[in-house]
Amino acid sequence: MAQRKKRAQRDIEKDYPKKQFIAKLRRLADCLEEGKRFRIQVAGERVSVAADSTINIEHERSSSEEEIEFQLRWKLDE
Repeated sequence: MAQRKKRAQRDIEKDYPKKQFIAKLRRLADCLEEGKRFRIQVAGERVSVAADSTINIEHERSSSEEEIEFQLRWKLDE
């Protein structure tokens, strides 16, 4: 059995034009609805999101701005 290559830790944010962001959200929604794995490339790295991911929405507020994050979390295959 082949061993999975260890990946470096990563924490990035990537801005996208509105039209690309909407297309990604639509693909994500379709995959979630169909119970399929979602594949996306972010800042040059391909990411495969498990179909059974935990989904949450985070809201943050400071004195000068607000933020909403749509988050998906899943365990890595070992």
